[in-house]
Amino acid sequence: MAQDIHIIGGGLAGSEAAWQLAKRGFKVRLSEMRGSGEMTPAHQTDGLAELVCSNSFRSDDDTKNAVGLLHHEMRALDSLIMRAGHKAQVPAGSAMAVDRDAFSAEVQRTLVEHPNVTIVRERVDALPSSGPTIVATGPLTAQSLAQSIVAATGQERLAFFDAIAPIVHRESIDMSKCWIQSRWNKRTEASNEDGDYINCPMTKEQYLAFHQGLIDGEKTEFREWEKDTPYFDGCMPIEVMAARGVETLRYGPMKGVGLDNPYDTTEEHPQGRWPYAVVQLRQDNKLGTLWNMVGFQTKLKYGAQIELFRTIPGLENAEFARLGGLHRNTFLNSPLVLDRQLRLNNAPHIRFAGQVTGCEGYVESAAVGLMAGMMAAHELAGRPWREIPRTTAMGALLAHITGDAQADSFQPMNVNFGLFPPLHEVSKKQRKEAYTSRAKADMADWIAAGEPVPA
Repeated sequence: MAQDIHIIGGGLAGSEAAWQLAKRGFKVRLSEMRGSGEMTPAHQTDGLAELVCSNSFRSDDDTKNAVGLLHHEMRALDSLIMRAGHKAQVPAGSAMAVDRDAFSAEVQRTLVEHPNVTIVRERVDALPSSGPTIVATGPLTAQSLAQSIVAATGQERLAFFDAIAPIVHRESIDMSKCWIQSRWNKRTEASNEDGDYINCPMTKEQYLAFHQGLIDGEKTEFREWEKDTPYFDGCMPIEVMAARGVETLRYGPMKGVGLDNPYDTTEEHPQGRWPYAVVQLRQDNKLGTLWNMVGFQTKLKYGAQIELFRTIPGLENAEFARLGGLHRNTFLNSPLVLDRQLRLNNAPHIRFAGQVTGCEGYVESAAVGLMAGMMAAHELAGRPWREIPRTTAMGALLAHITGDAQADSFQPMNVNFGLFPPLHEVSKKQRKEAYTSRAKADMADWIAAGEPVPA
């Protein structure tokens, strides 16, 4: 099949970009390294859009949460990632979580069956010298291609570490010491009857011993070129958080507020007292057989992980389907090297999409892929691109990574209301609702004005 555009990388961003182009009638060649005999340090399969870290797309609240608003906007633009996520959804309170295998399979099935998409399992070692191209190779870009990108941009790429949380077999959890509840008893349509999280409580003594174990546990050693690499706070390893202070975890992933321990009741707290600290596990697949340890991304060595995590009440006999790990991520200094339509300044036939642009998170990565696909479709059709309003989640994220961020301190960024044009006249209490209301109205107007390239 003759191609109109070449997409390099079959992750969330590349898959989304391919869908947006294919459904508009353009012929797409989608190159994916996995399946050709190559593999990355973090992936386990050759499936398109494989989720290598958490199985959560985070909050699905589109009235008060920026990433929930991003979900809403992507659905309005017929996102493949959000379609597949809906089909593969598992309970996760007010968050959107998916069965990772079902999700990847749905994305791959959709693209395989589309007549305008050709999926080629191949490693691409250099940026194409000509022809419309979208590079969506993600934070684990192969070394040869990364070197080609550095040569083309003229800028040293930046790097950070992204840690992977362990996954536990549900049947190995001792539920006589744990209970199921969502914090503050929040529910969604996909919620389980009692809640969406397994809660493992800790006393003060247990917590202090566990905290010390995180500090003392044997860690993965850094290579020389990794030693000065900064962490991104959204994927901070649990032991790095612990090193910031003995109370840090109790105000982060191990906070006990809003959780009533039924094994610790009093006259004052007949429903159960809040634990001193808690370890939460979230369902990781639709069958409910696998649960991941929320916020427990780690660079502890495997033996140290097993020994320490089995001191957690309820996990004394835990069997791990996957232990935590650590890999190095790479990304562009996008404010310097990309234009406002994600094109490489030095080679405008090439666009970048996904985490390699310096966005952070599954949903953000897919959203940038969606925008890159739509922009490329307009360009292929010879029609002008109308800028997405910066008051929307997609527009705010795009503006940040393509020029609004400080280039000299650019770091990966999740979508958040701090990227939106401010609403000074609105009270702080009402601000989140005001941001989302404005964004929804502006996105609806942008869509209603008509897309030059029909979907």
